[in-house]
Amino acid sequence: MKVRLLEATEDPEELICNAARNDYMTEFVGETPFDEVMASIDGESLETKQETLIGHLLDHGHFGPFEHPQATFAVEGVSRSCMAQITRHRHVSFDVQSMRYVSFDEVDPDEVRDGEMVVTPPSATDPDWVGRNQQSGSVGEETAEKRETLFQDAVADAVESYQELLDLGMPPEDARFVLPIGTEVNMVMSMNVRMLMHVADMRAAADAQWEIRQMTEEILDLAAEWCPLTFEHYDEHMKSRKNRLAP
Repeated sequence: MKVRLLEATEDPEELICNAARNDYMTEFVGETPFDEVMASIDGESLETKQETLIGHLLDHGHFGPFEHPQATFAVEGVSRSCMAQITRHRHVSFDVQSMRYVSFDEVDPDEVRDGEMVVTPPSATDPDWVGRNQQSGSVGEETAEKRETLFQDAVADAVESYQELLDLGMPPEDARFVLPIGTEVNMVMSMNVRMLMHVADMRAAADAQWEIRQMTEEILDLAAEWCPLTFEHYDEHMKSRKNRLAP
């Protein structure tokens, strides 16, 4: 999996503060210098004032101003299962690699056994891995080896069948039906800061599946560089809680 920040609002926290202060100002925020907009906020520096205001907004559930800055992320190599989970979020915009127009006719099924094209879950190889809703605990090495072999054979056979169907003239949009839900996909997604925090509430939680949790944590790392005051406060005071952030 790879996650990259493609594009993002410049000065996102200045925008958040401008939007929030607009609600309480007589002056038109569009024609007021930012230092004057923030003049009544506690703090010795402009950054400290921003930190104060952003913390106050988040602590008091005033999430509307966080809907203005937006970021776009490119994600490579997640499973269709992970994609199905993240695309349930209604206020995120997606473009997803098409399996109608992109075919995988040149992938070697033997390489699929080694991890090409299909995401391999940790439970397929790690005898000590225990996932949510798993009916048993850790298993022995022999059982783990059987799971790994069965998984590898199943996904490789599926890809081989898919390619044979293409050779027999079936269109990619129909041949894809035999591919596993673990088939890798690339996507681009855009969301505002409020929605990003909501996604983190749901998908970086301890009870989220390992893959979408990893993806969300990588997105949060990028968000912390882009919008540092907001996500520092989120990480310290809000993460791992259900914060009612959904729009």
